[in-house]
Amino acid sequence: MATQTARKPWGKTIVFGILSAALYAGVFAFADTIAAHFAQGSYWAAGPIATVFLFSYVHGEFTGNLWSVLGVEATRKAARKPETATTSTATKPATVRPAARRATLNA
Repeated sequence: MATQTARKPWGKTIVFGILSAALYAGVFAFADTIAAHFAQGSYWAAGPIATVFLFSYVHGEFTGNLWSVLGVEATRKAARKPETATTSTATKPATVRPAARRATLNA
């Protein structure tokens, strides 16, 4: 049986890498102008939040695709098995904390 290899996202990596670099270059080049607009208040006050979300999305897409191109993938955890009657907490002894360590409201 032949195994299929997934295509690596070269195009997305390049596009989001260029967008990420352009965003950083634009913010650094026009930092004073951008800060002056965001300081005006009103609807401009949402500018820093929107900018952070934009940077986060673009940079996250770039780095995620870059890791995929480099062949680094997250491992998948096995599905958790449901508890059966033999592994329930009823068979385990209850742990009792010492009196000195018990949390009380009387301080």
